[in-house]
Amino acid sequence: MEFFTVRTDDSGVTEVVFDRPPVNALSYAAYREIRELAQALCADDQTRVVIVSAPQGARAWCGGADLNDFIPLDYNSRLERYELVSESMTAFYNIDRPVIAAINGPVVGVGIVLATFCDIRVASEASFFASPEIDRGILAGGGAFYARVGVPQGIIRELTYTGRRFSAAEMLASGFLNYVLPEADVLPKAREVASLIAKKSLPALRANKSATNAVEGLPWREAYKYTNPISADLTTSRDAKEGIKAFLEGRPADYQDN
Repeated sequence: MEFFTVRTDDSGVTEVVFDRPPVNALSYAAYREIRELAQALCADDQTRVVIVSAPQGARAWCGGADLNDFIPLDYNSRLERYELVSESMTAFYNIDRPVIAAINGPVVGVGIVLATFCDIRVASEASFFASPEIDRGILAGGGAFYARVGVPQGIIRELTYTGRRFSAAEMLASGFLNYVLPEADVLPKAREVASLIAKKSLPALRANKSATNAVEGLPWREAYKYTNPISADLTTSRDAKEGIKAFLEGRPADYQDN
């Protein structure tokens, strides 16, 4: 891939760096690579958890859509572009491992969508978040991507109607972010959280991620019913038995991913 570099350590932490100067804008080619990246991660049995960051010193974690792609668009080609974006972002959302956004720069427009599709968000206190679509005469997805991660409607509407920059502190207060730290601490914190996740059984991680996505938005009774057979299936696994034995015996679990 041209814009994404991928490195997996011995513990199963996969670090993905998005590098498309000058501002990490998403072009047609970048969207196709997101789809390719998602497919590769799902097919990789070594990866247990993913961290997505930008290069140190980058002008943005993701600077939104590449506006050069928009100039020639008409109604039909715009809808075709939406199909590519939807396919790529859906593939990213469906990565069956936990994904941590190590946000070490500004996040703009569709970059926020990418961030919402990560499970955990760690941001630099110097980063900002903006939905400037209103200033380009287009929609910001009706604010749906903010809503699905619990941002209050008042904040969503201010973001999408004004297009102004929200600070990391404001986004933390809205519930959008898990942590806000000095920029130098963002990647170490993401790695700290990832190291905790990487110690878990891979089948359990995959099942938990997939089930959490699947029940999103369902009433709790339906969600509980949906997850029962998934949990029952995991219960029969060697790792589930090992996890219980390890707890009862007061020792670390020795997971074998089966």
